[in-house]
Amino acid sequence: MITKSEVLLIHDQVVQLHGGANGVRDMNGLESAIARPFQTFAESELYHSCFEKAAAIGESIIMNHPFVDGNKRTGYVLMELILRVEGFRIKATDEELYQFVIDISTGNKRFEEIVIWLKANSESK
Repeated sequence: MITKSEVLLIHDQVVQLHGGANGVRDMNGLESAIARPFQTFAESELYHSCFEKAAAIGESIIMNHPFVDGNKRTGYVLMELILRVEGFRIKATDEELYQFVIDISTGNKRFEEIVIWLKANSESK
């Protein structure tokens, strides 16, 4: 599980490296986005694979904009982090990554399509 303090640190680093305004716009939305990949029902995980967990947190951060700025970048980094912990890395060109994140932000890629894209564009480390 990724903690709120870890996500805030990651967001701070993303903004420092790439510019933009720092800060949380919606703390409840942030906490909800962080918890989504690890939700359970009747003691069973709702998101079983690392690809589903990555898609859940990425979609939640990118679509719900809990930060003042840097939501797309932070959402992508969190997806990559979840995959790397499980031994995968995203393999795509900068242009493909950019379009992938934009497609999520505009609603052109929803959860299932995000999972499919991540599986198709990831490799074992």
